[in-house]
Amino acid sequence: MSDSAPVQALREKMGEFAELRDLLERAIIDTPPVLVRDGGVIASGYNEELDEWRALADGATDYLERLEVRERERTGLDTLKVGFNAVHGYYIQISRGQSHLAPINYMRRQTLKNAERYIIPELKEYEDKVLTSKGKALALEKQLYEELFDLLLPHLEALQQSASALAELDVLVNLAERAYTLNYTCPTFIDKPGIRITEGRHPVVEQVLNEPFIANPLNLSPQRRMLIITGPNMGGKSTYMRQTALIALMAYIGSYVPAQKVEIGPIDRIFTRVGAADDLASGRSTFMVEMTETANILHNATEYSLVLMDEIGRGTSTYDGLSLAWACAENLANKIKALTLFATHYFELTQLPEKMEGVANVHLDALEHGDTIAFMHSVQDGAASKSYGLAVAALAGVPKEVIKRARQKLRELESISPNAAATQVDGTQMSLLSVTGRNFACGRGTGKPRPGFTDSASGAGMDLSLEESGVIIIPDSLLLSGILTTTDESNKNTLYNRKAYFTG
Repeated sequence: MSDSAPVQALREKMGEFAELRDLLERAIIDTPPVLVRDGGVIASGYNEELDEWRALADGATDYLERLEVRERERTGLDTLKVGFNAVHGYYIQISRGQSHLAPINYMRRQTLKNAERYIIPELKEYEDKVLTSKGKALALEKQLYEELFDLLLPHLEALQQSASALAELDVLVNLAERAYTLNYTCPTFIDKPGIRITEGRHPVVEQVLNEPFIANPLNLSPQRRMLIITGPNMGGKSTYMRQTALIALMAYIGSYVPAQKVEIGPIDRIFTRVGAADDLASGRSTFMVEMTETANILHNATEYSLVLMDEIGRGTSTYDGLSLAWACAENLANKIKALTLFATHYFELTQLPEKMEGVANVHLDALEHGDTIAFMHSVQDGAASKSYGLAVAALAGVPKEVIKRARQKLRELESISPNAAATQVDGTQMSLLSVTGRNFACGRGTGKPRPGFTDSASGAGMDLSLEESGVIIIPDSLLLSGILTTTDESNKNTLYNRKAYFTG
């Protein structure tokens, strides 16, 4: 690397500046304050006059201690103290009980509730001298600093150029050291859009783990432009997405990357919608922040963009969230055609590969044994087969009685509406859009069946939200997103009139 042309060019831009270096080492302390006006920038020994003024100001503490001891012995007043404040300056303080014993040369300066403060000619003279010395020291220090700057000014452009080259070389050296030490590989750039990663790793996470990092592959192309990523919480979905973005970013800044092999096509921008946080200062809720960031992605991403979408729609109701997640995924895959990693807990989205080209399912698996769960952190093709929400909650330390009650409630929900609440039936995560034997909507309090609704793509009936009253509520968001359609005109009329029907 040291013989390469770019490095040689950087070396040529860096000067030695031996004379300036010696001057600054003598004139400026190693860690100067941010503001020159506070003083303490010029080093001791650089200017004799400055040292004298500083010695006078810095010696005030010793002088005041000696004065206090002397006056106590002379007056016999054990409550006598010498001090300083910014309003009244230096003073001699005596308690109220002994103030009547103050010597005649003590002139009262301030009266307090429990004490009297005095000044004597000697202390006043010293005060004037100290305050003068501090002011003169600051003024002289500012003058010396300006003189130094005048000396540096003719060399300023060369110094800035040298600093810039040194900073760039520092970055390159660090990237080279990390690549060599951590076994990074040189990425290959290709003309066609896509990212192919063999045994990719997260550059930060792998450094803080006590065990080997589980490397994973990735394949994105125009024919496989969106991956629907499912799996349990803590399974590694977010890490997998972030490592992809970091590998792409590192490649584009000229770094080697943490992988066995990487081929990467043109990427114009990297968009991320990851994490959950509100914006209290602007009065925006978590969901509003999420939707604002999502809107920015949908308006600005292109077919050459890399997009990371992590659990879109989780900040609102289940059906509104599912509707938005589905519609966003459709827009990214069909209209924008961006390279997209779409992590979700809405298992309904795993149906997208059946409905759209260029979409595939992958998952991060886990193994459950009794009350324990082991995360495999390995990316596999296909959708996840089970939700591990209760197991993860137990792992997080949720009280056992709460977990026990949750399992009881889960069984109740499964018995009432197997398709809406089941975590696993015949080895498959059940969908809110899956087949049910009860394809109806009941009027409030009547128990009378109403015409059912079906998914036009699959013909499956919807048992969307069966409550204790028997009412199924289908929100507008599902209809507007195109997830739900009706099979006949009577069903459509029922849908559009349902608000008045349910509200009576």
